[in-house]
Amino acid sequence: MSKSIDELWPPFGLKITCGSVTLSPVRDADLPALEALAVAGIHAPTEMPFFFPWTAGSPDEVRLRLLQYHWAQRAEMTPTAWTLETTVRVDGEVVGCQSISTRDYLVTRTGETGSWLGLKHHGRGIGTVMRQALCTFMFDHLDAAEVTSAAFLDNPASLAVSRKVGYRENGVSRLKRRNDELALNQRLVLNPETLNRSETELHVEGVDQLRQFLGLGSSTMSL
Repeated sequence: MSKSIDELWPPFGLKITCGSVTLSPVRDADLPALEALAVAGIHAPTEMPFFFPWTAGSPDEVRLRLLQYHWAQRAEMTPTAWTLETTVRVDGEVVGCQSISTRDYLVTRTGETGSWLGLKHHGRGIGTVMRQALCTFMFDHLDAAEVTSAAFLDNPASLAVSRKVGYRENGVSRLKRRNDELALNQRLVLNPETLNRSETELHVEGVDQLRQFLGLGSSTMSL
């Protein structure tokens, strides 16, 4: 009997649920909805919240970058270095992406969060819940010691979410953004003690298969 795609690619079995918000690894079937959100707009045209300006350009350019990025992250996922990109849904509707990126995770137990929401979903508190959900998952189920993040100082919405979740400021970097533009980037760090957890209980499926895939061994937690 042939195996299912979830058996062939263990990350696909993961599902994180926090009330009406769910996070699950990006599948090809999710890409049309994510592409539609990205092309419709993630931020105002005059703004650029991303270090790599992947949302700049024509709809075809944005589409190609989004597809290539997600396929590349999946293809390069190993215990040595991995990025877990999840599709975020609210009541079943795709609203954006939440990610965690790591390098040498078996040694460092550290990952960096990143996220985006379709512009029409801003201001609903979704960004806070999806970040709380992923950070709680990292600490409780993937043995993380800390989680980092960063946002440009002219991105107050992202910095506000970080404060709500419990990140602490961890220095400012001077970075090039867009056409040789200088931008100040606020670094942030979170640990289990400072995490402001959601009042809604987190439910996780498929974590043991993911842990084995990432070289972490079996979980001792009851799911």
